[in-house]
Amino acid sequence: MTAAVTMVVVCLVGGTWGFTDHGGADDLSPGARSLPWPKDGQASVWVEGVGSLGTKGEQRPVPIASVTKVMTAYVILREHPLPTTDPGPVITVDRTAAQESGSIDESTVRVDEGQQLTQRRLLELTLIPSGNNIARLLARWDAGSQEAFVTKMNRAAAKLGMRHTTYTGASGYESTSRSTAVDQLKLAREAMRDEVLREIVAMPGTVDPATGATLPNTNTLLGQAGVIGLKTGSSTPAGGALMWVATARTHSSERLILGVVLHQRADTSPQEGLQAALDSSGKLIEAARKSLGTAVRAQASIPDAS
Repeated sequence: MTAAVTMVVVCLVGGTWGFTDHGGADDLSPGARSLPWPKDGQASVWVEGVGSLGTKGEQRPVPIASVTKVMTAYVILREHPLPTTDPGPVITVDRTAAQESGSIDESTVRVDEGQQLTQRRLLELTLIPSGNNIARLLARWDAGSQEAFVTKMNRAAAKLGMRHTTYTGASGYESTSRSTAVDQLKLAREAMRDEVLREIVAMPGTVDPATGATLPNTNTLLGQAGVIGLKTGSSTPAGGALMWVATARTHSSERLILGVVLHQRADTSPQEGLQAALDSSGKLIEAARKSLGTAVRAQASIPDAS
């Protein structure tokens, strides 16, 4: 390939999409300005091998609800790594986790005191049906108390450069756990390096330890438009939140597209907020995959003048 053709390729990847890593409002690369970004809240998208497509909305810390559990799982797997074929150690359900099962104010999973479940199963129950009581059980198992575990969460966030993030609990139930789309995208990129976490967030459901029924994944975008994860969040103060990852076919290879959408329809109901986050994310994912594929197909069609 000649130098002239190489320059065109760089223009397609670097100029059409561009690379931006700033935290300001509506900081979009040229080729991403036409994407259907959410009108409210904030969002950030990154493409493997390309870079950041930019950010939408003011990147100020907002409640992130159960998206918090991605950091909980990330810290647990850093402290207690699992091979993909190993369910991990058996953990005994304590009285607190069992009592919290009956809460009607938050998302929980029914477990009984003394019940024994593996680390892998507890991670599934944390990330798939979004069990707040299970996230806190894992925190106590790891660090002795939720408070001590939160210190680990904030330490991990600092190491990842998440300068505008504060965790105050392992589940996201507290509205004081706050972050930005840019910061959570840094976590998403790192979390997807862990094969066990990657497998879990791609699961459509997991088994209810109380009934044996299937508990569906709260991320209803799974299996659509290449979506393979990651985690939902919703509450009245947070509105709807979604950290997502999808695959996109580009010429002869497949790339990951990762994104975070926060603060959708905040101060409404958790259900309304979550649906808004899913809807806005779905549109953004489909458009980004289509645009990326078009850019790479155009790149591939450039004749080699050598």
